[in-house]
Amino acid sequence: MVPTAFDQDKIFVSQFIDACSSLGFSAYAYSVFSFISRHSHVYVYNTMIKALTDSHSAFEALLVYRSIGRAGLRPDSYSFPFALKAVVDFQDLRLGTQIHCQTICVGLDSNVHVVAGLIQMYSSVGCISDARKVFDERLGSFDVAFWNAMIAGYAKVNDPDSAWGLLERMPRTGTYSDSVLICWTTVIASYAQMDRPNEAIDVFWRMQCEDVKPDGIAMLAVLSACAHLGALQIQLGECIHGYIHKHGFDQMVTLNNSLIEMYAKSGDICKALQVFENMNHKTVISWTTIISAMAFHGLGMQALQMFSRMERAQVKPNDITFIAVLSACAHVGLVDLGRFFFNTMSSTYGIQPKIQHYGCMIDLLGRAGQLREALELVNQMPFKPNAAIWGSLLAASNIYADAELGEVALLHLIELEPWNSGNYALLSNIYASAGRWDKSLVTRKMMKDKGVQKMPGWSFIQVSNRAHEFIAGDTSHPQFDWIQKILFSMNEQLNIAHHVQIEYDELLDFDG
Repeated sequence: MVPTAFDQDKIFVSQFIDACSSLGFSAYAYSVFSFISRHSHVYVYNTMIKALTDSHSAFEALLVYRSIGRAGLRPDSYSFPFALKAVVDFQDLRLGTQIHCQTICVGLDSNVHVVAGLIQMYSSVGCISDARKVFDERLGSFDVAFWNAMIAGYAKVNDPDSAWGLLERMPRTGTYSDSVLICWTTVIASYAQMDRPNEAIDVFWRMQCEDVKPDGIAMLAVLSACAHLGALQIQLGECIHGYIHKHGFDQMVTLNNSLIEMYAKSGDICKALQVFENMNHKTVISWTTIISAMAFHGLGMQALQMFSRMERAQVKPNDITFIAVLSACAHVGLVDLGRFFFNTMSSTYGIQPKIQHYGCMIDLLGRAGQLREALELVNQMPFKPNAAIWGSLLAASNIYADAELGEVALLHLIELEPWNSGNYALLSNIYASAGRWDKSLVTRKMMKDKGVQKMPGWSFIQVSNRAHEFIAGDTSHPQFDWIQKILFSMNEQLNIAHHVQIEYDELLDFDG
């Protein structure tokens, strides 16, 4: 390019910089840009800013953006969105507001790409009210990119209700583009990530009613919600499975992995296995998901056999795979095999055990009654034990009535989880099982003195494809009054039936 003077052509130079960056040679691309930038066009600057932002070199990208003015050039409608994306990576609100002012000065603050970039920037740095102000100022000129950016902004700050409220207000044009589909998918995923599966499924049904065709990503989000609800939404999960097969999405590995997880959490391990076996391409996530599913269902030996199949298929396990394998060993009490996998993780597979692996191993030893060894492993850990590890020891102490170890575990749990009533109740039960009623009462008194409230248990029922949650004495359900009315009516009918039965029985006795 140099001998032929193509290095002075803005299109060729931009394509060259883009190609270098995409191949991982960002430093060389930047050196080429620095050499020719003095006589360059803003198009080349934009390409360099984009390349540096994509390679997470936000600081350098912002330096290039600032150099546009020094070169006697003027930022255009592409410069600002790329620079704002760098601001998001750099998390610099002050610089973001400066760029916002510059968009106003050059008259590009109404450009659709610039406005979307500003909304994304403000919401990403936590200024959702400023993002909404930018959105409301452009509300008169409908463009789905504005709405998409604002809905994504609410999802980013974990406010799915505002995202859904905005989506309901979005003008319906009769035809739906990919951008509109992204809005719906964002809301569904936001509810699912906030552990609000009912709302995620409601939005999915509304999406169907408005004839918006879901894509693979939307189905991933709603499958996550189905998996969270387990057996309560197995029918919806099966419907989505049918949709996936009908529309040719069944070759998407990520969807199949989610189907395996959904079926497993819904209690249908046979269908989870069927999905797995029908997969043409299985990744390490696919193998790990099915191993974990089988361990979850108590099929420890089958899970370990699946791990052997995975090794024969020459798929390298990751750290999450070993969590599933150690859990499988714990479910069937294979202590020696669990020790073997735990000890060979590093030497054979190059995976250093994390605190989760130590937790699995301690749980395995605790379930097998080897409490002293479990406590020794806790003391040898290169990590500070967390509540899950002390909770495993406390549960094992309950099973094997080891009050001494239970005391040790509870003292640590009180520091880590001072308001968890289950820990106190469990130790109290350990003392009671050992006949140490005085200690049991002291534990209950300690719980009362600290003001720890016993956490109530929840009940779930499914009505018309929606899961409803209840606790004893709960009055928070929006249809509470109607439910009470039905219950009173049922009670009256039962009383009437009871009195009729009594009179009938007395009549039979009289006839006799």
